[in-house]
Amino acid sequence: MTLPRLQIDGEWFVGEDRRTHILRGVNLGGDCKVPFTPNGHTNLPTDFSDHRTVSFIGRPFPLDEAAEHFARLKAWGFNCLRLLTTWEAVEHAGPVQYDEAYLDYFATLCRMADDHGMFVFVDFHQDVWSRMTGGDGAPGWLFEAVGLDFTKFHAAGAAHVMQYKYDFARGGRQEERYPTMTWSQNYRYPANALMWTFFFAGRTFCPDFMVEGRNVQDFLQEHYLGAMEAVAHRLKGMSNVMGFDSLNEPGSGYVEQRLSYRHVAPSEFNRFPPRPGLAWSALDGLAVARGLTRDIPDLKVDRQQGKVVPAGDVRVNGGRVPIWLDGSECPFERAGAYRLSGDSIEAVDEEFFVMRNGRKVDMEHDFMSPFFHRVAERIRAIDPDWLLFAELDAARVGHGFPADAPRGTVNASHWYDVVTLSTKEFNFPVWVNPYSGRTLEGAEAIEGAYTRQLGFIKETAKTLNDGTGAPTLIGEFGIPFDLDHAAAYKAWAAGDHGPKPWERHVIALDLMYNALDTLLISSTQWNYTASNRNDQAVGDGWNQEDLSIYSVDQRGNSNDINSGGRALEGFVRPYARAIAGRPLKMKFKRETGAFRFVYEATGEGETEIFVPKLQYPNGFAIEVEGGDVTRRDENQSVLVHADVPGKVGITITRL
Repeated sequence: MTLPRLQIDGEWFVGEDRRTHILRGVNLGGDCKVPFTPNGHTNLPTDFSDHRTVSFIGRPFPLDEAAEHFARLKAWGFNCLRLLTTWEAVEHAGPVQYDEAYLDYFATLCRMADDHGMFVFVDFHQDVWSRMTGGDGAPGWLFEAVGLDFTKFHAAGAAHVMQYKYDFARGGRQEERYPTMTWSQNYRYPANALMWTFFFAGRTFCPDFMVEGRNVQDFLQEHYLGAMEAVAHRLKGMSNVMGFDSLNEPGSGYVEQRLSYRHVAPSEFNRFPPRPGLAWSALDGLAVARGLTRDIPDLKVDRQQGKVVPAGDVRVNGGRVPIWLDGSECPFERAGAYRLSGDSIEAVDEEFFVMRNGRKVDMEHDFMSPFFHRVAERIRAIDPDWLLFAELDAARVGHGFPADAPRGTVNASHWYDVVTLSTKEFNFPVWVNPYSGRTLEGAEAIEGAYTRQLGFIKETAKTLNDGTGAPTLIGEFGIPFDLDHAAAYKAWAAGDHGPKPWERHVIALDLMYNALDTLLISSTQWNYTASNRNDQAVGDGWNQEDLSIYSVDQRGNSNDINSGGRALEGFVRPYARAIAGRPLKMKFKRETGAFRFVYEATGEGETEIFVPKLQYPNGFAIEVEGGDVTRRDENQSVLVHADVPGKVGITITRL
């Protein structure tokens, strides 16, 4: 099939069919962060020495398995994919050595998505820069290009990497060696902070740092954009491809950080509460990179106080291992940020990363906006109609999109219930935040909090597209499925394949989707991983995360399209996905099956509503005020046609 090309009109996605489209999709998939050959799952040991010869063909799944997975996603009502790739997947072999076979594979996936009625936007994914720095994204050869030795990162304490921390012989979940979600702390570690500063602000803070005749910022961004262009050329002309994500969850490096400042409590320099982990200053990171030992405050959650507090110091780089290659020097020392004096380091300019030419730098305006423009210009030189799905540094709470972002931009911010994500507990009906001590009681209060948080994100889109606003598509949200020490997996292994072990998961997802419905915003849930296992050391195959809505370990019936799904009642739900007019209200009550949708019909055309058999196993009744309805039970949908322009109401009830 050929889907209508989508563009934007204010806060809405609008198709060539002149209908408003609400996108409800999924990230495909969680293990696209790591190679398929050899298997790069982080529960398997590696020293990354094979980084130039890996292959990502087979992520998210081999082509001979693709039709089954796409059919399952379609049956669950998804109409959109945030399709993951990485810079490493495209350019792992070396500069401008693109993996042509992988590009063919990726283009085939996009064509198959169209065949199954799914829009796609391409996510050049990264987490904490690269696999060598505790995440995924950038190819390994970049470190040598800028003068860093990634083989020294672990010994120096410059990165927190599961493959070096984890005891593979022992296996299992190892909280004392590699605690849940600690990969994200790498943004503050020096290997990450250096690379992000180079990538976004090299011309500003180290203008003399040249790599192959170009400033380091231009060198890095040109290679990133070149890899994106290589993918874009393969997808040109596919109407279901909406555009490209700018870059998943980018970091800010040392931008706007005072050199010696350690954020251990709210202050005049940072009014927000600190996060658990090491409270690195920029000077700490620069010193460790040079081979100096530093004692750095370690912050932990104090549940009694309801906040994050210092819990002693951690000695970093006691072995005095430098991460700069022999013959390389730190460009920030050369530029006047600090100086070494024997075995100590001295700040020369505390405001080095804060002020330039008498003006305070601004991450969003000075660095993100030019980057957004570069991405938009490069992809639109290939297809002028592609949208930019823009993301900012998620850690910079309270900062909105730059007003001068390019036109055709979508707010693709992420949102999670951070407490549930980081603790792997969904405490219902009493939800407690151990970081703040805040308590919410009951579904209505929790859903209300979710709606307010998502509403704040939606508000940030109003400045986009020259102030005309933009659609909000929550690029990531979801829950861990190994809640409560993997209680559901243990119940499954014991033979309980019914709904009870998944009750908390269903409730949590239901409340999240209720908030999305209230705000009438689009979303792509994190995630669908075809290789997911009910194993706490494996999960999605990356850093012990386990947010996949599917697991091969739960696929007990090959004839049942739902087999393998987790907590389906929480996300397989009715919604209006193509509206001949403008949506006004959408509400689903999972417990009763009552669904209500109201829209303002503006002319000809049919409104399509997904009505899943999963929620209506015995059928449903439908009433339409102001129109007539055609049922398409074979497609799990109904089509509504308005009698005349004006308000139309649809009510669906469970039989």
